[in-house]
Amino acid sequence: MLRILLYVATNFAILAVLYIVLSILGISSTQGSGLLIMALLFGFGGSMISLFISKWMAKRSMGVQIIEQPSTPFEHWLFEVVERQSRSSGIKMPEIGLFDSPEPNAFATGWNRNDALVAVSTGLVQHMTKEEVEAVVGHEISHVANGDMVTLSLIQGVLNTFVIILARVIGGIVDSALRGQDDQGGPGIGYFVVSIIAEIVLGVLASIIVMWFSRYREFHADAGGANLAGRENMISALRALQRVHEPQDLPAGEFAAFGISGNIGDGLKKLFASHPPLDERIAALQNARG
Repeated sequence: MLRILLYVATNFAILAVLYIVLSILGISSTQGSGLLIMALLFGFGGSMISLFISKWMAKRSMGVQIIEQPSTPFEHWLFEVVERQSRSSGIKMPEIGLFDSPEPNAFATGWNRNDALVAVSTGLVQHMTKEEVEAVVGHEISHVANGDMVTLSLIQGVLNTFVIILARVIGGIVDSALRGQDDQGGPGIGYFVVSIIAEIVLGVLASIIVMWFSRYREFHADAGGANLAGRENMISALRALQRVHEPQDLPAGEFAAFGISGNIGDGLKKLFASHPPLDERIAALQNARG
């Protein structure tokens, strides 16, 4: 409930600030209102729709096979682990799935903490011990319990809204400067060209912020996995990932952001990485108190 109240209050504050900015820039109240409504619909619409269909998309795009009834010793063990960790984390037990991939990976997705999906790859099972798999599952359960998926979607929605607004404001300013103050006609070609370019540039900058948040939350999920399965097991799982030569990323977006591993590039590429370097994650766990 507190999260929803804060969300609503934040959005009212954003609306007020954007409206004041548009007024200062000389955009009429009718134009400003229409632009705000459009920006909110498109900015939050895409982010929220993505969140609500995330489980559906995961099952189909990743080929996730949901374990309805455990039929093997491993599936029975995995069910017991997820049930125990979910109970300890105070959330409803998520759906459990397996997807076919030679790379060791796992992810969590879903529109809220009590309607989530946790899926692990066949490569994870093949490359890790049960203790390490348990730590990885704890990492994903922590993502769910922390509400990271919802928070990331809200941040993305806010950034999308700002990108849409600012891109069109920039386009309007440049278009007015090019056409002169005496031209009272509608927006010209300059408005549309500049708006598109500005939206692309601002969208890239917004992605950097989203990826920074994703990296920040990975440390918290690692700590959660350590609490649920043991710090040494979490460290061992991360080291097992290091032994795999350049693990492939999950598909871009939510699945990548909440996977257990992700490719880390050099230089500017690190700004767009959804996960911190494994060395940093291991060091953070080793330096944690307790």
